[in-house]
Amino acid sequence: MGTFVVTPTVVEAEKDVVMEIAAVHRNLIGGEWCEAGDVTQNINPSDTREIVGLYARGGAADAEQAVAAARAAFLAWADSSPQLRHDILARAAQELLARKEELGRLLSSEEGKTLPEGIGEVARAASVLGFMAGEALRIRGDRLPGLQPGSETEVTREPLGVVGVIAPWNFPIAIPAWKIAPALAYGNTVVFKPAELVPGSAWALVDILHRAGLPDGVLNLVMGSGSEVGGVLCSHPHVDAISFTGSVPTGRRIAADCVSGPVMKRMQLEMGGKNPLVILDDADLDVAVECAVQGAFFSTGLRCTASSRFIVTEAVHDRFVQAVTKRLDTVKIGHALRADSHIGPVVDEKQLDVNLSYIDIGKKEGAHLAWGGQALEQDTPGFYLQPALFTEVSGHADRARRDLRAGGIDHAGS
Repeated sequence: MGTFVVTPTVVEAEKDVVMEIAAVHRNLIGGEWCEAGDVTQNINPSDTREIVGLYARGGAADAEQAVAAARAAFLAWADSSPQLRHDILARAAQELLARKEELGRLLSSEEGKTLPEGIGEVARAASVLGFMAGEALRIRGDRLPGLQPGSETEVTREPLGVVGVIAPWNFPIAIPAWKIAPALAYGNTVVFKPAELVPGSAWALVDILHRAGLPDGVLNLVMGSGSEVGGVLCSHPHVDAISFTGSVPTGRRIAADCVSGPVMKRMQLEMGGKNPLVILDDADLDVAVECAVQGAFFSTGLRCTASSRFIVTEAVHDRFVQAVTKRLDTVKIGHALRADSHIGPVVDEKQLDVNLSYIDIGKKEGAHLAWGGQALEQDTPGFYLQPALFTEVSGHADRARRDLRAGGIDHAGS
């Protein structure tokens, strides 16, 4: 239960970091903090010597128990007053906002985005909970004249049931907040499976909501693998809906699972995109460059809406490329918690390898690497990578079509 203390200490002789872990952060099932069969070390990508914390790694059996707890809690929560739901969400929002610096530091330590971005994300999550607290008091209905004389049509909104929430690692507290808060505000119960790489932010959010007064079983947390925990949520007959944000291949599998059972689940799938930023002749070049660099590369380049393609007219193309490369020369890639860092590390070694592999694809397909794209060594061991800027990108190239976290510039119309 409660909050567990994690204290880093440096051993001067070996220049290494040792973590004194007070306890494992457990899964929350049916209102109880439960152990799991395995434990995950949450590694800081800015300094891989540092363990941010230890977190339970649940499996299919834990997910089954969580679904049963959510189903058992549903009827009472669905009948609860809007005022109760408001009060709980409002208390959680207030605590998130009060702890934004602390939780922002945790988020940046496990995900890799810079500290100001981490703090800003926690504040955004607090705003989401606060907004949905208000919405809990504004659940509307409609009364309309019927087609027959003297008749009326009444429209009411009822909770759906158990909602499975499967969240990504790029926004580890904001995205869970905007999935979980609406589900709770409208009387649904939730089983939440966060991304394996960012359990700390997920655990903190659930802990805050739990202590804000949620009845047992209304919100359940099962940290673990997508194949095991997520698989149960998507196929379980007692889960009524799935909300997922992540990759296209995973989303396709989830969609298939949601419609293959005896009852088709409702689903919300937010998957990868390939977002263009179009620069025309009359654009303010300074503004366009800042929009391009901020949109493509900040937040470690992992916004769902990141500008991964720049489509530029012939008249301004060369000036735009020159200005973007000049702006990138000022960007500092470094430890996420350092004040002078503009971009933190990639979240883990696997993702770093993926990024580097796609940079190689761009080169092989004939695009010109105009800036960056190199793995970096810093004074702390981590997964550091320069942003990559490609020019002369064919519109038919794999590099231009896939959701890669690097900017590609092409001439408009080509």
